[in-house]
Amino acid sequence: MLFPFSLEGAARIWLEKEPPRLIFTWDDLVSKFINQFFPPSKTTNLRNEITNFQQRFDESFSEAWDRFKDLLRACPHHGFSELHQLDTFYNALNSNDQDSLNSAAGGNFLDKMPRDCLAIIESKSKVRCSRNKAIVAKVSTSSSTPCVSPDVAEHKDMVRALLLDKKNQSQAPATIKAVEESCVTCGGAHSYRNCPATDGNVYRDNIQEYVSQAAAVNYNQGNN
Repeated sequence: MLFPFSLEGAARIWLEKEPPRLIFTWDDLVSKFINQFFPPSKTTNLRNEITNFQQRFDESFSEAWDRFKDLLRACPHHGFSELHQLDTFYNALNSNDQDSLNSAAGGNFLDKMPRDCLAIIESKSKVRCSRNKAIVAKVSTSSSTPCVSPDVAEHKDMVRALLLDKKNQSQAPATIKAVEESCVTCGGAHSYRNCPATDGNVYRDNIQEYVSQAAAVNYNQGNN
């Protein structure tokens, strides 16, 4: 009589559409409800998820326990005994969490009674959650800036240094070395056209004289 008041949505609509005088016992109600909302294929998939449960790499103990309980609630007719559930959860944990449970049990965790095992798991889960909350609160109150890992900070410094160096290079004016003139006649720091040692066509005469002398030397050495 109280069961209909616990339903809502599709479940309540389904029960209201059931023909009258077809449900006389609680077993009849359970059987019809499961057949409607948990067909055999869905039940098989949910049971497999429970049986193949494994703690994730980045998952804490409390998170794994909450996820395992969600799987059990998703399939209330799974049919696994309490001892089987504890065995599945324990063997799905990593070695550190298994050692922690054994230490809390004072020996082999699975040798304890199921109710004692559940008490140990719930206690460990609550302690871990409280510690996580305390750490989060301490970080949020101690600093208003987000926490940055050392590797990220180092990379940011490297990028900042490279950008600053590139900016300095782009702003620095390019230095052009002035071309120094040198006179071919006297070796002075001026053009041969402005050489005081030459006057008018003297420079041309000097060149012609140099060419004549060079030709004479080549001829005397037997060169054509």
